[in-house]
Amino acid sequence: MINVNLDVMMAKRKISLNELSERVGITLANLSILKNNKAKAIRFSTLESICEVLECEVGDILEYRHEG
Repeated sequence: MINVNLDVMMAKRKISLNELSERVGITLANLSILKNNKAKAIRFSTLESICEVLECEVGDILEYRHEG
């Protein structure tokens, strides 16, 4: 299972969902879906933009957890 830790990085960087949405160029609704672990996929270009804005690595946002 892939978990999205976007809320953790946003808190560390003190950035709101609205500000991140504007700076990344993604709708608030789609960013919210991603933040709440409801997304089925993410484009690499979107992930790259999020990492750029939050000044972090992909691994800071996405985490694999083995179920079993």
